[in-house]
Amino acid sequence: MIAHNFRFRLTFLSIILTFMSMTAQDAVETTTIPNTKFYDLRGTNAFDVAIGTSVINGDFVDPMWEIYSHVGYKRHFTPHLAVDIGYHKFNLAYVDLYNEGFMSFDLNIEVLLRPHHIFSPYIFAGAGYNAANHFSQSDPKIQGGIGIEYIVTDGVALKLFSDYNYVSSDTLDGLEAGAADDVYWRVAFGANIYFGGNDKKAKALKDIPTVRNTYSILDVENNP
Repeated sequence: MIAHNFRFRLTFLSIILTFMSMTAQDAVETTTIPNTKFYDLRGTNAFDVAIGTSVINGDFVDPMWEIYSHVGYKRHFTPHLAVDIGYHKFNLAYVDLYNEGFMSFDLNIEVLLRPHHIFSPYIFAGAGYNAANHFSQSDPKIQGGIGIEYIVTDGVALKLFSDYNYVSSDTLDGLEAGAADDVYWRVAFGANIYFGGNDKKAKALKDIPTVRNTYSILDVENNP
C-alpha cells in the first residue's frame, strides 16, 4: 500500500513538473531604451546669435536688402519642442527713398525635426512686437519660418534660417496705401550654443526597468 502511494505521488509530481516545463518560458521584461543622443549633441538650453539681411514688402517699389542681427535664448521642453525668445535689430529700406531702423521682440514655438542627428531642419512660428527706433512707431506682428541646423561639435551648432513677418499696420514704411498690411522677410546665418540636459539624460537612463528572467522549475534544477 505504501509503495503504491509513493508511486502515485511520484507519478503525479512528474506530471506537474512536465506540465510546468512545457508551459513556462523565459520571459524577458521588454523595455524601450530611450534615445539620449539629443543631450550629447545639444542640450535643453541654448543662447543663439545670428546676422543676416532683411527686406520689406510694402507700398513703394525697389526695396533694398539691409542689415539684420539677432540674439536670443531657447529652451527645449522635449528634444523636438522648444520655445525661443529673441531680440532682433534690422533696417528696412527702399532705394534712394527710405531707410529706417527697427527692432522686434519675438516669441516662437520651434519644432526640431531630427533632434538626435547632427543635421536637422526645423520650423517655427509665433508672435512678436515690432517697433521703430526710439519706439516712434510700434505694432504687434506674427511670424513664421524655416531653418536648418548642423552640429559642428557637441553643444555648438551652425544654423541658416529665414522668417516671414506680418505686421498689423500699413504704415511700416511711412505710407498707408493699398488694402494689405506691410510685411518683411529676414534671412540670417548664426550659431546655437547649447548647455544643460545632463539631469534629464540621467533620469531617462535611470528609469529604464532592469531585465528580469523567469525560469521554469526544471530550468532551475538543470542549472543550479
